[in-house]
Amino acid sequence: MTEYSRSVDWYTVHEFVESTLKEVGSWPMVGTLPWRYLPNDDPRKLAAIFDAARHWALRVDIAQQAMDEAGQAISAAENWSEVAQQVQRRREIDALRKAG
Repeated sequence: MTEYSRSVDWYTVHEFVESTLKEVGSWPMVGTLPWRYLPNDDPRKLAAIFDAARHWALRVDIAQQAMDEAGQAISAAENWSEVAQQVQRRREIDALRKAG
């Protein structure tokens, strides 16, 4: 599975659930006691699940953006090729010291 296939896009989820949520109007928070007492065929029960899915997608989408920004900041913070070469040189020097 590629990273792209695991990428979560909040807006796509929002578009999918929006018409159902508008039609239902209001619903209890998913998993709460009022939600649990709704009959399984009550549209408010499904709307609560759709709303929870939309919130989950938003949380993941924001986290993805934050990780991307952090990765870019880390990448820009150092010349990582140079750091890798320095580490390699230190390892070679340490190996020579141990051998000598």
